Amino acid sequence: MRRFVLVGCLFLVPGLAGVASADLPPNTLSEAERRSGWRLLFDGRSLDAFRGYRQEAIGPGWVVDDGAMVRTSKGAGDIVTKEQFGDFELQLEYRIARGGNSGLMFHVTEEEPRPWMTGPEVQILDNAAGKDPQKAGWLYQLHAPKPLQASSSQAAQGSTQGGGEPVDATRPAGTWNHLYLRVSPASGEVCVNGVRYYTFKKGSKDWDERVAASKFAAMPKFGKTPRGHLCLQDHGDEVAFRSIKIRELPAEGPVPQPEDGAAPVRAVEAFPGIAWDGWSADSADGKPATPMRPLLVTHAGDGSGRRFVVDQSGMIHVVPPAASNPTKAMLFLDVRETTAVWQKSNEEGLLGLTFHPKYRENGEFFICYCLRSEKRLERVSRFRVRANDPDRADPASEEVLLELEQPFANHNGGSIAFDSDGFLLFALGDGGGRDDPLRSGQDLSTLLGKILRIDVDRRDAGRAYAIPADNPFVGRDGARPEIYAYGFRNPWQMSVDPSTGAIWAADVGQDLWEEIDVVKKGGNYGWSRREGTRSFGPTATSDAEASAGWIDPVWEYDHQVGKSITGGFVYRGRGIPELLGGYLYGDHVSGRLWAVRIDESGRAVNLAIPWAGLPVFGFGTDEAGEAYVTTASAAGQGVFRLERNP
Repeated sequence: MRRFVLVGCLFLVPGLAGVASADLPPNTLSEAERRSGWRLLFDGRSLDAFRGYRQEAIGPGWVVDDGAMVRTSKGAGDIVTKEQFGDFELQLEYRIARGGNSGLMFHVTEEEPRPWMTGPEVQILDNAAGKDPQKAGWLYQLHAPKPLQASSSQAAQGSTQGGGEPVDATRPAGTWNHLYLRVSPASGEVCVNGVRYYTFKKGSKDWDERVAASKFAAMPKFGKTPRGHLCLQDHGDEVAFRSIKIRELPAEGPVPQPEDGAAPVRAVEAFPGIAWDGWSADSADGKPATPMRPLLVTHAGDGSGRRFVVDQSGMIHVVPPAASNPTKAMLFLDVRETTAVWQKSNEEGLLGLTFHPKYRENGEFFICYCLRSEKRLERVSRFRVRANDPDRADPASEEVLLELEQPFANHNGGSIAFDSDGFLLFALGDGGGRDDPLRSGQDLSTLLGKILRIDVDRRDAGRAYAIPADNPFVGRDGARPEIYAYGFRNPWQMSVDPSTGAIWAADVGQDLWEEIDVVKKGGNYGWSRREGTRSFGPTATSDAEASAGWIDPVWEYDHQVGKSITGGFVYRGRGIPELLGGYLYGDHVSGRLWAVRIDESGRAVNLAIPWAGLPVFGFGTDEAGEAYVTTASAAGQGVFRLERNP
């Protein structure tokens, strides 16, 4: 797999951003891992980091073969790391023989005859032919995965999609599986092939109760120490390990951040003291009003200098040009009565707005919103501005272009934008739930998990829009012709670089990785066979898939840096030259802001943008190309403008 720092250029040449790839070579660190504090415990050549349990040397049954450490014969024995670890994250790949059994133990001390008498064990097993009822990835006798998740319609029919069986994301014996383990006082977690199995908190009341109900209750030193060795178990079967990576977690503060300094930027209130038409911080009954949740700031491209602010509740406000020192934002469009309430379903509501490229002539704009209805419906509609008032839309002018049912309340996507050819792009998530339960991401027969491209200026028979003739899947059996690219989990959000025409989408990850993609026509971005640049789920990459290739993200970061990416846009303003050509993005959970670009040597430069740590809901730009960031606010002051900090 190519390193993601080399695949794109933020001074973009369309068509060169993002290339097909295979998986990361074994026993190497990705650039994202290297920058964020990961290191290798096994380099594919030497066993120097390990020794036998309660021994000075490693048993002769452990050998290095083809870049893997392999338990091949008797005399191997359990092995431990020479180092001890307290709070840490660990990744490794394992390959188990048919019917085989092994394990990974942590916080192992060596007072007892066996390592499992002190260290909790994550099972490594051939689930198909293994004899132990405790399956691979389970925390032995303590934690097992939860059952698969059903959609709302399936749940209504009594289905769990898994028949109540725990999740099993393992791959067959003889193939490589990825195991992730995090251990810290705040929380522990185990993921197998990218799929979260469970969380735990070592030393908590729940933990103690589980231990008391297990065979380990008779072992007074089990799970008591906050620090110890890692142990790979010899259970008498052949097992191989590679790509063993560790990151020690600091007692306080974050892990090393993948940053190259900070931009000389500050965020200031964009509209201080402004009154929002149709909204007040005080409700009529004296209770706190619904906070404003601005998701987007945009403009009409009509030369007016007005800013349009999209609120998730169903409001679009228009703010007069900055030169007029506005004190009131007019309600341009209000669809609150028909918009799903985000307080009930956090990711529903009014999600997207874009103006027709010829808005000055035709007064047309488009929105994406979730409907307040019995079914979970998401809709893209055309509206028109009133002929006699440029600051008021005509709510009666709604023309529904596309509507689809969502199986879950989350992963709606909802960003819409016009590409450089004048076609409307629409970003859709996979339909929601965990692990892509409907397998939408790779299914070309559904619109879910895709970026769509339609012609809103023409109509095909039976549609309120036309299909562009050069859409990549036109004429393919079983594929929806609206699809422009696929393999997305939840694009939040999408934008088009006005200088290059490149399409950018930030795709929210599940449990391990967040990513930024430059979207190419017909591109497959991997979900739910990949998360970021890593394989995901129980099916290994086939030779045919490796040949066809996925498209890697141009940037990614892990979940100790942030847990929910919010995409922005490529900065093309004049006020902050240090950000020119940089893609602005943030994280909703960690409350961080960045701008990433590629320098002349081909290295990714990721600049931190000072920010107050507030959840990042969205971004925006005005006609001058200057940048805005949005967050929720009970006082109506959730829109910030970025400016150079002198």
